[in-house]
Amino acid sequence: MLTPSWIDDGSEIPDPLGYGERAVQWLKRLKHPKNPALGHPFQLDPWQERIVRKMYGPRHEDGTRIVRRVVLLLPRGNRKTSLAAALTLLHLVGPERQPGGLTVSAASAHEQAMELFNEAAMIVQGDPRLSKHLQVREYTSRIAFPRDRSRYVAVASDGKVQHGKTPNVVIADEIHAWEGRAGLRQWEALDSALVKVPGTLLIVASTSGRGQENLAWKQVEYAIKVQKGEIDDPATLPVIFMAEAEDDWTDEAVWFGTNPGLPYGYPDIMGFRDKAQKAQHSPFERDSFLQFNLNRWLDQSTSPFVEMHVYDQGKAEVDLDELDMVQAPAWIGVDLSKNEDLTAVVACWRDGDDGYQVVPWFFCPEDNLRARGELHGVDYVTWAEEGFIIPTPGNTVDLRAVESHIRELCARFSVQEIAFDPTYGRHMMGNLNDDGFPVVEFRQGWVSMAPAVKELERAILGGRFKHGAHPVLRWNFENIQLHVDQAGNRSFHKGKSGNKIDGAVAAAMAVARAASDEGEFVTNRPWFTEDLWMA
Repeated sequence: MLTPSWIDDGSEIPDPLGYGERAVQWLKRLKHPKNPALGHPFQLDPWQERIVRKMYGPRHEDGTRIVRRVVLLLPRGNRKTSLAAALTLLHLVGPERQPGGLTVSAASAHEQAMELFNEAAMIVQGDPRLSKHLQVREYTSRIAFPRDRSRYVAVASDGKVQHGKTPNVVIADEIHAWEGRAGLRQWEALDSALVKVPGTLLIVASTSGRGQENLAWKQVEYAIKVQKGEIDDPATLPVIFMAEAEDDWTDEAVWFGTNPGLPYGYPDIMGFRDKAQKAQHSPFERDSFLQFNLNRWLDQSTSPFVEMHVYDQGKAEVDLDELDMVQAPAWIGVDLSKNEDLTAVVACWRDGDDGYQVVPWFFCPEDNLRARGELHGVDYVTWAEEGFIIPTPGNTVDLRAVESHIRELCARFSVQEIAFDPTYGRHMMGNLNDDGFPVVEFRQGWVSMAPAVKELERAILGGRFKHGAHPVLRWNFENIQLHVDQAGNRSFHKGKSGNKIDGAVAAAMAVARAASDEGEFVTNRPWFTEDLWMA
């Protein structure tokens, strides 16, 4: 389990100017209409109070707040929205307000954006002390404090991107749902605006999501490293309650560990037990329980090929120079797919008696590289800059560049076979075959792919698949939707998302050819020439 160590250890939280205490006392004087207790007090429990003190207490010598970013990752039902609404009012009309200040809460869709707005509006409208000073404008999703000309506005990524605004506080609500181009642009607009004025605050308030090649995971991954002490960043306050893959999700100790509100009566423990019972008999219910109730970050696919934490065990680096030096036999799988996006070439070498190590190369059209990545919620531009994608000129993949790369691989390594699906590869196969390269057909139907998938799964589950943690290949594996026919044969599919799996398919082809070889390796390579190598 991941939990912040300071949340309940009684340790002292620095508060040299008393701003943490001031914020806590102001929040405790709020009212919440849904609280049935006498006077409807706002319930600020000890774990929430510690968060507030940690945010507003620590200060620089000049009195400015040390914390500039908060990543609050909580399972559903732990009153994350109520706390975020109270913090919104703390900055709008409370002691953290700034004259002319702007607080923005942003969500993926209008309906989600209204959750936080409605919570804040309900607190205001239920308390005459606030309602006489604040104007709630539901039709524009705004709350204004005319005296100080400060305001709060709720926006959604499916609406107009908020460029040009200068917020003092941004609350990114349920960031795990900020998908695609709209989500990325909304994030860029708001995040970049926080540098315009001093003393800004970003609060990421969310439950866990799926997949690791997305905006949400990048923010959460960084915060996890800060929480674990791997990164020293006093400006970032991680408040992450998350179950991990090795945790026993049926253990109530895990439930209480990941849900800080449970000791205080929320979420409902009987509802938890009921949902956990259903989860034992339904994979769908189990995934829902893990993600939303235990806050475990899940794999992208809803019917994954393998669990990605198992796949990640093969992250050790593959040494191409050593493979070149010893001239170990290699097999290549090529998935040309369609020519407007990723094409994958994967080389595979045997690793011991029953293992494999692979290295992928991905090709993508250079034109509109950013837009292509945004379409799938990933960063093609950064991948290209770091050498994980090879952009080719134009708006389609330059197959001549792919073919040239395959020829170079054959010149450098002891390539035994180059496997193609002839659907898209027949022309390239013909070119290579005419020059004596060891081309073989590998159709991506049941007959070929079912045993390939089985062998690849065996290697990954057995910790015998080394991939060097190549991020694009990992994303491809994560996107796999496994399809099983009536005979139990399995194959890879993209699912409705359309996200790419080309590298995983090419890897399966290469592994299958390496596994089927009987050991009569090609040592005399007629296609190798000194001119080709020098080229």
